[in-house]
Amino acid sequence: MKNISKNVSLVFLLSILCACTGTDSDLKGFPLSHQQILKHLRTANEVAKEAVKSGYYPFGAVLVAPDGETVLMKQENLGTIEHAETELSRRAFAKYDSDYLWSCTLVTTFEPCCMCAGNIYWANIGNVVYGATETTLKKMTGDNKMNPTMNLPCRRVFKAGQKPIRVVGPFPELEDELVAPHRAFWKR
Repeated sequence: MKNISKNVSLVFLLSILCACTGTDSDLKGFPLSHQQILKHLRTANEVAKEAVKSGYYPFGAVLVAPDGETVLMKQENLGTIEHAETELSRRAFAKYDSDYLWSCTLVTTFEPCCMCAGNIYWANIGNVVYGATETTLKKMTGDNKMNPTMNLPCRRVFKAGQKPIRVVGPFPELEDELVAPHRAFWKR
């Protein structure tokens, strides 16, 4: 009986958490399920970990096909202005039809900055998922010159445009995993 009570309590707490982040309501009609999102965020985080091993910043992004399963591209962060989302959206735009990209989803470990959001917008990628917020990143990096984080949420950038790009995130249940590659990196 105690296990049932604990499970009911856990489900209740998770539903409240999702309601607070807007995740459940944002997922209505979204091309990826909650489980697919978590899987692809973990894939993007593996890309971020590989980036650190290669000497780059710990950010990763993946482009997911309209089927919600196929990863079309992976991209790590390459530098201060060569962000994972920017490089991925540029490569995707060069390779795929604009109408096809509208049905794809860019999944990234952290909320796209305004530069990346602009690139996603112009590449015509219709759906975005991010794991952790830009404000979480700013708390870690502070005034680090390698990452002068702006306070400009991607939703605000997309809203200024003429296309209804759908955004879901953050996913607090993965924040510790997504933040882990950053802890040591930004203390250098």
